[in-house]
Amino acid sequence: MARRGNLTMITPIKPPPSRKRLTSASDRVFEIVILLLASIIVLVFLMSIYQLGKESLPALREFGWNFFTSRVWNPVTKEFGAASMIAGTLVTSLIALAISVPLAIASALYVSEYAPKWLANPVSYLIELLAAVPSVVYGLWALFVIAPVLGKWQTSFFTDPDNMAALTRCNELWQSGHTSFQCFFVPSAAAGRGLALAIIILTVMILPYTASVARDVIRLVPQDQREAMYALGATKWEVISRAILPYARAGIMGGVILALGRALGETLAVAMVIGDSQDILKSIWGNASTMASVIANQFGDAQESLHRSSVVTLGLSLFFLSVVVNYVARIIIARLTPKGIQ
Repeated sequence: MARRGNLTMITPIKPPPSRKRLTSASDRVFEIVILLLASIIVLVFLMSIYQLGKESLPALREFGWNFFTSRVWNPVTKEFGAASMIAGTLVTSLIALAISVPLAIASALYVSEYAPKWLANPVSYLIELLAAVPSVVYGLWALFVIAPVLGKWQTSFFTDPDNMAALTRCNELWQSGHTSFQCFFVPSAAAGRGLALAIIILTVMILPYTASVARDVIRLVPQDQREAMYALGATKWEVISRAILPYARAGIMGGVILALGRALGETLAVAMVIGDSQDILKSIWGNASTMASVIANQFGDAQESLHRSSVVTLGLSLFFLSVVVNYVARIIIARLTPKGIQ
């Protein structure tokens, strides 16, 4: 706007340049490259579904939905049902998650809110180091360190006269093909290997995922929120429970789902310690199997086409289970995220 004497001249505002004029050739090339790289993820996802579905068709045509409800897995008679493996996968993953999440959140709170800096950094490094240990090392550690301890405890249980009545009653139930909640915690073997050992090793393996994410999210909570609570006379616990955890809950839930995904798909360590039994789950101390452990143990030996197709169907089921878990996790995280940071 310019002024000449008593007249005011209004200078028209130039419209902003179009996006095409601001976009150079290099920007367009970069955009295309990014689009192609992002499309690779979608392509891999679709190809995985196609290949697994193609290999799974013989088993799905033969057994249909009975494949997911039957408890019989017998390559000799060519009967295959995945109910026991699905149950084993869910039991090991969920129990390990229930044990590891409180430990992970407690360690994250200690490192972020209580520990001095000279101690917090080494502890954080050690927690993250657990995620870098190969799964085969965890499996060997479980077999040589934890399994003998569990086996000794189970042996003492069997030799205790007070427990013989409960063991006899549970054996009668197991032989008839039934089980009960009380018998689920009664030892059914004395070797140390089995479902309990797999849960213990999974707990250790998934703990660093939740702990690391929870620690980083807690450290991102604005300091103003802490100071405002302290100014109101809040205690340390009140600051954590009302100012820190509500703000960080979405990120913590993301770490929990990340740990659950690792637990569902863990293969080698679980296959080494779980006992590889496709029978119905009788006891938390007995032998069992998961979908991933059966794939690892039987895929190389599956010579019959129907057996091989059934093993691949387990992989397809595990694939869709992971997709469903991640989709549900996104819904939960979206609802837990504070409105101001969505």
